[in-house]
Amino acid sequence: MEINSITYSYDGKRNHLDAVNGIIDLGKITTIIGPNGSGKSTLLGIMSNNYMPNEGEVILEGKNLHNFKPKELAKKIAVVHQQNTAPADMTVERLTSYGRLPYKSMFSSSATADDEAIEWALKLTNLVSKRDVPIDTLSGGERQRVWIAMTLAQSTPFLFLDEPTTYLDMYYQYDILELIKRLNKEYGLTIVMVLHDINQAIRYSDTIIAMKEGKIVKNGAPEHVITKETMKDVYGVDVLIKENERTGIYTIPIGI
Repeated sequence: MEINSITYSYDGKRNHLDAVNGIIDLGKITTIIGPNGSGKSTLLGIMSNNYMPNEGEVILEGKNLHNFKPKELAKKIAVVHQQNTAPADMTVERLTSYGRLPYKSMFSSSATADDEAIEWALKLTNLVSKRDVPIDTLSGGERQRVWIAMTLAQSTPFLFLDEPTTYLDMYYQYDILELIKRLNKEYGLTIVMVLHDINQAIRYSDTIIAMKEGKIVKNGAPEHVITKETMKDVYGVDVLIKENERTGIYTIPIGI
């Protein structure tokens, strides 16, 4: 996926994205970081065709994103949004099954393929035993896994996640991140996610994109992007960069 000179404004008064360029490498995990209002979620929305850029284009497999038909694009990119809602009494399996909608038509539908995709998604997210459970009875981490299961049932090569660990306790944050890592390493999904936790971004990313005021400040491998200078520039925070043989590099904030 190529991001070419994307400029976008919500209100026409200021650019929320300003001439943004980048490449999303296939088969890798790319994480977008930056302070609130830096354009992280907006960029993800442009990349998933939720927003129309004022200028520039996103190219997927050699084709402008806006030239894809909705069902065609839904077979390429699945998105877990920052906030998700569904009827409280909807079951886990029912919600997961909605991921198969791009494959439905008036003329044809493979029930076998649908069933296999749903079962695969439930197994990967460890939700088989909860398939008949209403989603409003689940914990926050379990609910997040249901939304991921729905996108997995969509059977796409790209998976986008907007702050997938928000509102989760530490256990479920790492539970979700380990699942994302497995989807990438074992099943080859190309993953783009927005994270706030810098150390999680370091640990679970092949590439990090650091944003500030609608622009990409730096992008590349975690050890290239996460430096004292970049953290000061992007966040206005002084940090120490440490390294551990087990975890690799990590940051410790020391002040503003």
